[in-house]
Amino acid sequence: MLPRFLKPTLTVAQHGAKQLSTSARRDIKVAVMGASGGIGQPLSLLLKQSPLVSELSLYDIVNTPGVAADLSHMNTPAKVKAFTGPNELKDSVKGVEVVIIPAGVPRKPGMTRDDLFNTNASIVRDLVQAVAEMSPKALIAIISNPVNSTVPIACEVLQKAGVFDPKRVFGVTTLDVVRANTFIAEAKGLSPQSTSVPVIGGHSGITIIPLISQCIPPVSIPQDQVKALTGRIQEAGTEVVKAKAGTGSATLSMAYAGARFGVSLIRALNGESGIIECAYVKSDVTEAKYFSTPILLGKEGVAKNLGLGKLNEYERTLVQNAIPELKKNIQKGEDFVNKKK
Repeated sequence: MLPRFLKPTLTVAQHGAKQLSTSARRDIKVAVMGASGGIGQPLSLLLKQSPLVSELSLYDIVNTPGVAADLSHMNTPAKVKAFTGPNELKDSVKGVEVVIIPAGVPRKPGMTRDDLFNTNASIVRDLVQAVAEMSPKALIAIISNPVNSTVPIACEVLQKAGVFDPKRVFGVTTLDVVRANTFIAEAKGLSPQSTSVPVIGGHSGITIIPLISQCIPPVSIPQDQVKALTGRIQEAGTEVVKAKAGTGSATLSMAYAGARFGVSLIRALNGESGIIECAYVKSDVTEAKYFSTPILLGKEGVAKNLGLGKLNEYERTLVQNAIPELKKNIQKGEDFVNKKK
């Protein structure tokens, strides 16, 4: 049985999404960049299960043929093709409509997302450059950390290539939403699949801002517990890194969240209405150039930025505290691309 969010007729009930008929679907080619890694493999597995994906283009610097061969034995519609190494990079993204980028090194105990910057920044820059040349109209979903900086890197690369469209580039913050839904549902005895909590801001530490006041269904939680839940959501990635004791980071839950976001993009490309996901995008909602908010998705990517909604005093303070950190992260990403060689 397919995970619920992978079913092609999934609706987002609270936003009035319409079901997508089989006849309305078209072939969608998806590229996973970093497909042999800890996130890339389970992400590719989940995407292979979706009948909305016609072809999976898997790219990595090693081991991609084995991953592709393994997945190709699954009796689901998507065809799987493997691409390995820099010489095959451009071919891997030729003609794709959705590019999902989990490539990069994972966090280890004691590492911050910022520690990953130099390695992952270079990886994202080079992958997005290939997309700019081969599939400039593709929707790009970036998982590689630090997302607060890698998304600005991607946008600067596209800008330099003359193909930047702010509606088509997304930082995947869906894992923060998934965690918020899970933790708050556990705290209130609700179904996590029926709980929806917007998470705004960015994708690290204090920039992760769960809007518990906007939870659907509405919940009543004492302020001290709100602070505790907020802290846990902000540090949930570290919780996993510590629990894995040096063997990895949040790969499985991130793959789940990445597949959910990827399938939402595909559903929107197919013309399904009412698809809403939180994502870190180019934004004028706050003083920060990039900011995660609920986004109405459409055939061109961002159909409408739904903004912050009504914040309470505590949430407004969280936003104010996050802005300086976000600005610093964004500047670091832009400087990486624009530095003099």
